[in-house]
Amino acid sequence: MSQEAGLAKGALGTLESAVMGVAGTAPAFSVAVTTATIVAAVGTLSVGSIFFCGLIMFGLMLAFSHLNKMSPNAGATFAWVGSVFGPSWGFFAGWGLLVASVVFMVSATIPAATSTLVLFAPSLVESTGWVAVTAAAWLTIVTIVVTKGIKHASYAQITLTIIESVIVIALIVAAFYQYWGHPAHMPSWDWVSPFSFTPQTFAIGSLTAIFFYWGWDVTMNLGEETKDGDPAPAGRGAFWAMINLILFFIIMMIVVLIVLTDDEIAKANTNVLYAIADKLFPKPWSYLAVLSTILSTIGTIETQILQFSRSMFSMARVKMLHPRYAAIHPEWQTPWVATLVIWGLGIILLFASSYMPSVSKILSASIAAIGIQICFYMSLAGFACAWHYRRMFSTNFLGALTHVVWPFLAGAFMVFIGIYSIPTFDTITLIVGIGGLAIGVIPLFLGKMRNTQLSAA
Repeated sequence: MSQEAGLAKGALGTLESAVMGVAGTAPAFSVAVTTATIVAAVGTLSVGSIFFCGLIMFGLMLAFSHLNKMSPNAGATFAWVGSVFGPSWGFFAGWGLLVASVVFMVSATIPAATSTLVLFAPSLVESTGWVAVTAAAWLTIVTIVVTKGIKHASYAQITLTIIESVIVIALIVAAFYQYWGHPAHMPSWDWVSPFSFTPQTFAIGSLTAIFFYWGWDVTMNLGEETKDGDPAPAGRGAFWAMINLILFFIIMMIVVLIVLTDDEIAKANTNVLYAIADKLFPKPWSYLAVLSTILSTIGTIETQILQFSRSMFSMARVKMLHPRYAAIHPEWQTPWVATLVIWGLGIILLFASSYMPSVSKILSASIAAIGIQICFYMSLAGFACAWHYRRMFSTNFLGALTHVVWPFLAGAFMVFIGIYSIPTFDTITLIVGIGGLAIGVIPLFLGKMRNTQLSAA
């Protein structure tokens, strides 16, 4: 397997990039897996948390899009932060994404597993062992598809996203038709009023809401594989993905609150969409919601593997990680070694998590840990964009608002959310979230030592 082969340049256009961005956040999956957590934390303020977090994410989307104009790079945040702030900061930006992606293999594959068991073995849904086995099977299948090539991955995403969208739109229409007149929670402007929040509820709600949105930045990691290496498709794809996601998540959270009571949301756990569908449609039609969760989850597992493998490939290509991880399959034009790394680490974490007491405990710990890691690497991107374009204040003041001010404020919000939330973490979340970032010191040191030896030789 030669390292000389390159990625599949020219494989993706704006449509594919936008679909990848939407699929990366996995709308149905995000609602299914995160709703119970965010409602338990902040109640009906979940709607406002999603809205304000969407504004933060939009600023970060602007940062990523503007940085992408510097040079499309499979490493995205790693490459841009490294270019602006130096290689060590760039390494930790990339490392933050790598660690979050690995942890995500647990929080993503588990909903696919529980949804699958709902269809075929409902009595095993709360068995952490069977959930882990089923999740490992899904992770293996998706890894094979991703390894076979980016075109296969993009075609699969388009198909999955279309089916998922049709099912979810049907749920939204039916929910408003049947429950708007007698909702489980009476809609109120207080749901989105900034005055309804305390600093604590804002931080906790936003940290969980971040998990809803995370994944759209995969469009940037695929920048080298867009047509003619043009940064425009990735930027446009990210823009339209973000607009659609903000609207969808707000509407979907309203649907959840008007259809389900707090007890029903808590009881549904990772099957919130099925709980909604079960109240809207007779069986077997309600099982379509389970199908949408499975399809959405498969989609987000796929895009996260893509994001991890491209980032690791980019870091290894410039020898910040061992060069073995930069190996490209000569026929499939994919970073196959890096792809197998996340598969292997995901399998290990899945079976380690099977010893935790419950599925909900696994999910709550992994979501919080991922949230802090997202805050870390995305805030660095926001600050890098603001610093890189800082001279626009003297040349293009209006442009500076979208290139400097909004990205900087978004990065600052991420730092605030992360720092404010740390004291609320339990031991497991601290070890995974903070420890996962800190352990990056080891590969950084080894990489520098390896490069010093090569230079001396």
